Amino acid sequence: MTIRLHDTSARQIRDFIPLTPGCVSIYLCGATVQAAPHIGHVRSYLNFDIMRRWFVYRGYEVTFVRNVTDIDDKIIWKSAEQNRPWWSIGYENERAFNDGYNALGCLPPTYEPRATGHITEMVEMMRGLIERGHAYEADGNVYFDVRSFPGYLQLSNQNLDELRQPSGEGETGKRDQRDFAMWKAAKPGEPSWETPWGRGRPGWHLECSAMAHKYLGEAFDIHGGGIDLIFPHHENEIAQAKGFGDEFARYWVHNAWVTMSGEKMSKSLGNSVLVSEMVKQWRPIVLRYYLGTPHYRSMIEYSEEALREAESAFARIEGFIQRVVEKAGGVVEPAPEVPLAFAEAMDDDLGVPQALAIVHTTVRQGNSALAADDKEAAVARLAELRAMLGVLGLDPLDPHWAGEADRGEDLHGVVDTLVRLVLQQREAARGRKDWATADAIRDQLQQSGLVVEDGPDGPRWTLGPR
Repeated sequence: MTIRLHDTSARQIRDFIPLTPGCVSIYLCGATVQAAPHIGHVRSYLNFDIMRRWFVYRGYEVTFVRNVTDIDDKIIWKSAEQNRPWWSIGYENERAFNDGYNALGCLPPTYEPRATGHITEMVEMMRGLIERGHAYEADGNVYFDVRSFPGYLQLSNQNLDELRQPSGEGETGKRDQRDFAMWKAAKPGEPSWETPWGRGRPGWHLECSAMAHKYLGEAFDIHGGGIDLIFPHHENEIAQAKGFGDEFARYWVHNAWVTMSGEKMSKSLGNSVLVSEMVKQWRPIVLRYYLGTPHYRSMIEYSEEALREAESAFARIEGFIQRVVEKAGGVVEPAPEVPLAFAEAMDDDLGVPQALAIVHTTVRQGNSALAADDKEAAVARLAELRAMLGVLGLDPLDPHWAGEADRGEDLHGVVDTLVRLVLQQREAARGRKDWATADAIRDQLQQSGLVVEDGPDGPRWTLGPR
């Protein structure tokens, strides 16, 4: 068994060999909590949640670190704009992010460090970089000297001589305009911490290098994040960590964006779709299907039509599960192993679209077994299906989604009673061979968004696509 990943640093798919046999360590750049999350934010964590689940299925013990950037220029600007404490904004939005992750069925990280809790580690890293000649202090700021690190820009494949990086506000005393700030001198009214170079606050890039070192050591397996983080954030992380003496990440994996009208979904562009609003309009498990099933390196163009297609596709999966559970008279446990074709797809750079094709093939085979009244074959297909959906975090019988089912149970019971009364009228019409009335009742139900299926055990109804 070999898992292959597209390593951004190598610009190719290559075999994954963990640093420690049987263990996988992953660092994912988490949220900058200046505002509530949109679906582009949670798409990244969903992709790496599926990666993590696959490593666990393959028998690895996974240490998963996802940081929280709770101090940043944007948070400070929001604080001034809203006349609220910076920490209040950060805490509120951190909770909103976690609510969004949980709503979409993401497993919690092993560790979730906040930047402000690791100032000591940042000071230690800056001190080491200054001693090694990679950093310097100027006017209370601490900068990384990019020309001191020969490997700078190899991840993004840029030429340093062609790079133009404008000076940030208050970033004075730079030897080279392309040098980046690791520590920013304190300004009146802004949060600050004491260091050997005066009071100030950390730069964004330093936070992740220090926290990755703290929780995963000098070397770890995979560093993840969105493709927009390759430069400058991940380039600067590499420079700091390797300048400090760490081997740092051995594989770099980046997910693509969620776009709207071809533009990256972003709060600053005003084209973001908040998770908190989306879960009111769509079932969270459908949102997970929509965001998690395209390949992680593929762009997702947001549209209501695409969401309705995802809803319809997932309804076919749920409909089969419901029919088999009814036929079996109880819950069918997941199979111990996923089908070979599913595993081969997932091993090949997390080929979720190809793996999903196996999911839908299994559903079709299961429905054929039901039509043939082959209960044993239908149950076997459901067991395989649950094993695959468990890897994708999409098993509707998983306890996580029980709360979602419970929320609709009372309403479903009322609707079920009313629909069954109508179906009784339809059966009575069929009994007296009044086919026109029977068909009219069925058509009226379909126009209301319900699908009626006639089977050997009588008619049954399900919700159709929107």
